Amino acid sequence: MPILAGQIVTAGQLNRMQPRVEAAGASAALTATTTYELIPGCSIPLTTQAPGATYSAIAVFDCSVTTAHATNLMVGRLVVDGSPQNGLAIHAMDTLDRDTVTMVWSGTLPAAGSHTLHLEGVINAAGGAGLFHINSRFTVTLTEVV
Repeated sequence: MPILAGQIVTAGQLNRMQPRVEAAGASAALTATTTYELIPGCSIPLTTQAPGATYSAIAVFDCSVTTAHATNLMVGRLVVDGSPQNGLAIHAMDTLDRDTVTMVWSGTLPAAGSHTLHLEGVINAAGGAGLFHINSRFTVTLTEVV
């Protein structure tokens, strides 16, 4: 909704015009399995005042391979309100190494109210082993419409 000339603007409208930044970091390492699991501590609850808020999320996955596998991958993803988002952070497991892998997402929260964004990790198939370490973290910038 635009602000019209001569309109009285409320504090709530002005507050929603400012982007909000929230961040979360891992509170413990996640030993990856073949099932997506929440990286401990990498969850951000948000409350929006109006429908149509947009978000931009930047994640860094601290991945280490503890047992190499020629073809398997460590994969990190963003989940918004229970729905996995398109785009994956991918780390090959063919070498015993440790890397930070990044990914960026953006989207719209169609309804006002409570929302949760969190990071999950997985190994894409049986074989190999790895950890998503405590340096995994992400930042979400939320912008609401007036």
